[in-house]
Amino acid sequence: MKKTRVIVFGTFDLLHPGHLHLLKEAKEYGDYLIVVVARDNTVEEVKGKNPVNDEQARLENIKKLNIADKVRLGYIDDRYKVIAEEDPDIIALGYDQKVFVDRLTDVIPDHTKIVRLTSHHPDKYKSSKLRKDHGQSL
Repeated sequence: MKKTRVIVFGTFDLLHPGHLHLLKEAKEYGDYLIVVVARDNTVEEVKGKNPVNDEQARLENIKKLNIADKVRLGYIDDRYKVIAEEDPDIIALGYDQKVFVDRLTDVIPDHTKIVRLTSHHPDKYKSSKLRKDHGQSL
């Protein structure tokens, strides 16, 4: 029987309980979780600042959690290419994920569903808030 493949995207800088919640909830949608970690230049382009941890450190930190079945970097040139390569059954989006979602329905295979994950205490566990709390500029 074919495994249900779930894919989730994120920066995953300054890992916190909200990230753990997101990954565990995404995993509940299927049998095989693929986590795509944003490239450093994508983070800088989207958020207007560099991540605290570089892409290799963020990739390794996600692997160490032992939640995902596969952890990989996204692409710099075509941010949707990873979807074609991984052919997910489900794309799990964070509750507040807005970037690169506008074209998803145009590029996903017919069998792929998009789900929106729930938040986990966003008043406490949001990366931008944690950066401020740790004295790092936005």
